[in-house]
Amino acid sequence: MTDGRSRAIRVLIADDQMMVREGFSVLLGAMPDIEVVGEAVNGREAVDRVRELQPDVVLMDIRMPEMNGIDATREIVAADGAAKVLVLTTFDLDEYVYQALRAGASGFLLKDASARQLADGVRVVSAGEALLAPSVTRRLITEFSKLAEEPRLSAAHGAYGDLTDRETEVLVLIAQGLSNSEIAERLVVAESTIKTHVSRILVKLGLRDRTQAAVFAYEARLVTPR
Repeated sequence: MTDGRSRAIRVLIADDQMMVREGFSVLLGAMPDIEVVGEAVNGREAVDRVRELQPDVVLMDIRMPEMNGIDATREIVAADGAAKVLVLTTFDLDEYVYQALRAGASGFLLKDASARQLADGVRVVSAGEALLAPSVTRRLITEFSKLAEEPRLSAAHGAYGDLTDRETEVLVLIAQGLSNSEIAERLVVAESTIKTHVSRILVKLGLRDRTQAAVFAYEARLVTPR
């Protein structure tokens, strides 16, 4: 429940392990601004439940029966709904996590995240930001951008030519994990100006959010893997 001033963030938990679902449900249910609206035991059920419940955020396990989290994420994103996907994983450097980000997930969390990290992750993704700030996420994208099965390099090299120099600069900083406020400080401009740049970047490149923008930047080699 909320204080009436704003609607609670609606969350769907998709994981084939009952203990994980129940644990996350209890942790998130204790937050006044978050409401767990449903659960799913596999990817196929997650897709169906998203259609039925229209959550704001889906906590998505990757390894599930019937349909894995990557394919489920791809279907949810393709449906062009409002739901954002936050991937859950046991290991931070996981090739499948990168594939999920590339499929449209807005970020990822480790399953051993604290209650505060879990709730903050849900809030960040629900607000339309990418969960990219932790250095481990930058390391993951850097590492596994080289392993993409069908890289967008041919399209990317032509597409980013439509960006202005400043937009390209902002795109690189997004890929490095900087928030809008950090980019604004770095470039000495107003944060509202950066938000405008980010919106134009997403429209010009046909991308869903900042996470896909970061992946795009690595695949286009605008940011060089280290």
